Amino acid sequence: MNEVTNNNIKCTLALTALHDVYDPEIGLNVVDLGLIYELNFDDAEKKVTCIMTLTTEFCPMGESIVDNVKQALGATFPGETIEVNLIFEPAWNYDKISEEGREFLNG
Repeated sequence: MNEVTNNNIKCTLALTALHDVYDPEIGLNVVDLGLIYELNFDDAEKKVTCIMTLTTEFCPMGESIVDNVKQALGATFPGETIEVNLIFEPAWNYDKISEEGREFLNG
């Protein structure tokens, strides 16, 4: 995993929750797909910021995936503001898929 974070413990909790968020067209979770780039936690502001991408800028399920990411993080960090920022640079590519994800897709 190549996620960037400012809090490794909270990042681990967040990634665990995000393993339950799937790209419905591919059937793989957003973590193993490599869609999560950065997770930051602002304790003073009670805010979680997730920087992520989609497999394509025109992903038809993009809005649903982002909503599910927000819900998963909100359930894990109740009472905190959840912000999800979509970026497309660097662009997603197959190299971002985890080893587990590659095994799943090739299975």
